[in-house]
Amino acid sequence: MKFFSSREARWRVVLATLLLGAGFVALYLGLQRYAPFVFDTEALRLWIDQFGVFAPLVFVLVQATQVVVAPIPGQIVALVAGYLFGAVAGTVYSLVGVLIGSAIAFSLAKRYGRPFVESALHEDILTRFDGFVERVGIPGLIVFVLIPGLPDDAICFLSGLTTWRLRTFMAVIAVGRLPAYVITVYAGGELADGQFLSGAVLIGMVISLSLLGYYNQDRVRRFVERLEPRIPF
Repeated sequence: MKFFSSREARWRVVLATLLLGAGFVALYLGLQRYAPFVFDTEALRLWIDQFGVFAPLVFVLVQATQVVVAPIPGQIVALVAGYLFGAVAGTVYSLVGVLIGSAIAFSLAKRYGRPFVESALHEDILTRFDGFVERVGIPGLIVFVLIPGLPDDAICFLSGLTTWRLRTFMAVIAVGRLPAYVITVYAGGELADGQFLSGAVLIGMVISLSLLGYYNQDRVRRFVERLEPRIPF
């Protein structure tokens, strides 16, 4: 299969991929050197809180960045959102950030194609989930994204290689990611209110589901692929 219309087009994609890759590496190293608090939950909470009225905007940017660069799990950032902003506002900010980051990942893959995605994702993930989005369709992907602990950030890049439109993909991500984020943000709000037992129970539930999803990725993938034709919508 021919991916490029000309040799010049191929080299433009290669160059763009290298520049984007260098940019991501520079951002990651810069965060480690000059903003190591991004990798620590409590330090991240304190850092965001110092921005006052601009804290929601800063939080949204951090949440969007973790989807594309993935220095920290999105659920940890969502927990901070609940602690800082409460259940309702925290959920809104978390979802907005995730949607922005997901849209960026999708659009980068759509613009720069397979060479970029291959350079951005681990070979193992690419091998196991290549073509997955097109096979399962919209209802199957919603089921997949609902389960925490799966490589849903990687799926954002892989979705950009399909014929899907951005608005369709965004609707799926919004519906699929909402439940886990609602629970996690609410847990953060419970901790902020001193309800440590209920907060810990919710966090434990999310962690347990995430571990189950993480260690059963292939089983979940096969289950969704078998289930999708039977979903009546």
